[in-house]
Amino acid sequence: MITVEQARRLRLLAPRWEPASGDRFVIPDTDLDEVFVIAEMTIEAHDVPGGQVIKFNGTTEWALDSIAAERVLWLPREDQLRTLLTYGFVRLEVIGDGFAVELTDGSRHVDTDAERAYARAAIAWLDRR
Repeated sequence: MITVEQARRLRLLAPRWEPASGDRFVIPDTDLDEVFVIAEMTIEAHDVPGGQVIKFNGTTEWALDSIAAERVLWLPREDQLRTLLTYGFVRLEVIGDGFAVELTDGSRHVDTDAERAYARAAIAWLDRR
């Protein structure tokens, strides 16, 4: 899973997130250090006047009914990170104890986790625009 720091950087560089079933997110700058997943019936995205909210269904233990989508931080999955790379992605390699993502410009982005390597590559790719 990517880091919160990588997610913050991607928020600044990537197109606006459109929450969908299966997407992971955190609620930064709170005491909630949990990763949430949008899933039908439990956590859903809803359009409301003034924006979009993430609605928590049946989660009384968190005392949280909903939260503005802009207050949550999307943690893109590996497939979503590849999509952000578009035509810049060449390959993912296993190297030693980690992974390297190679881009069409010849750059390689290495991390111990495949998703974090993809995030490093996406940040570098999107930052060039």
